[in-house]
Amino acid sequence: MNGQLRNMATIYIKNDNKFLLLDRIGSKVIERSWCGVGGHFEPNEINDARTAVLREMNEEIGITKKDLKNLDLRYVALRIVKGELRINYYFFADLKENAQINYNCNEGILEWVSFDEANTKKMPYIAQKVIEHYLETGIDTKNFYSVTVADEKVNIISMGVL
Repeated sequence: MNGQLRNMATIYIKNDNKFLLLDRIGSKVIERSWCGVGGHFEPNEINDARTAVLREMNEEIGITKKDLKNLDLRYVALRIVKGELRINYYFFADLKENAQINYNCNEGILEWVSFDEANTKKMPYIAQKVIEHYLETGIDTKNFYSVTVADEKVNIISMGVL
């Protein structure tokens, strides 16, 4: 591990038992796959994952915090990839009824995907494990979880309520 960090924030927006997923095309970090909306922290956001995810959400799909309810940081995942520690902060929120999403996202194609279908989509490995855990356990709690990955072994531990 060379000490390099990559901080990313992702939000999974829910509405009527569906997630808004992005078929991300042309990412520098992940190959083409389905994921939530989000991206890398800016230098001034290093200690504020919520600010990072809200900025990314606004840039990618044109909505703001006022368009959401129940916005919560629920998972933080750690994984070493190519000598850098990747830290991903996973938020979940519900879309308010009158929110207007910009579906002309320059990051890829947006689609509402049912909870049942979500894990059938090709996703980054950790994102898939987070969604799987969220649907099995996390959706019914307010708990915050840490996720660590080593040699494709995933550990998800409840750390209580934030």
